[in-house]
Amino acid sequence: MKRVLVVMGSASDAEALKPCARQLEQFRIPYEVRVASAHRTPEAAARLAEEARADGVGVIIAAAGKAAHLAGVIAGHTTLPVIGIPMKSSTLDGLDSLLSTVQMPSGVPVATVAIDGAQNAAILAAQILSLGDAELEAKLDEFKKSLAAKTTEADAKIEL
Repeated sequence: MKRVLVVMGSASDAEALKPCARQLEQFRIPYEVRVASAHRTPEAAARLAEEARADGVGVIIAAAGKAAHLAGVIAGHTTLPVIGIPMKSSTLDGLDSLLSTVQMPSGVPVATVAIDGAQNAAILAAQILSLGDAELEAKLDEFKKSLAAKTTEADAKIEL
C-alpha cells in the first residue's frame, strides 16, 4: 500500500494533526510525519515533494497556518495529490490560512479541507488511495456505515 506523507509547517501544529494520525491508523494506512516550512526551509519542502513518489508515497497532506503556503509549494513540486489543512492561528482565526491554501493558481491544485480539518484530510487521503485498493475501499464502506449508525442511534434517542 502507498504511504501518506504528512508535512506540517511547524512542530506546534503536531497536536492539531493527531486526529489525522489516528484516522490513518484506523484505516491501517502507513504514514510518515515531517516538519518543513515553505518559508524557512523551502528547499527541504521542495525535496520532500520531489522525492515522495519514489519513496512510496501516494498522497501528501500539508498543514500550515498564517500565510499557509506549504501545500501550494509542495503541489508545485509533485504530481501526487496534495491535501491542504489550513491551521487555525491567532491571526484571523485561521481564515488567512484557509484562503492561502485554497486560492491556488490554475494547474497547481490543492484539495483543501476545513480549518483544522485533520481527520477529514486523512479520510480524503484514504478515499484517494482506495481507488486502487479493494481492502481499503471496504474499510471506508464500513466507516461510512458506522457514521450512519451513529446518526440513526442519535435520532432514536433525541428528546427536547
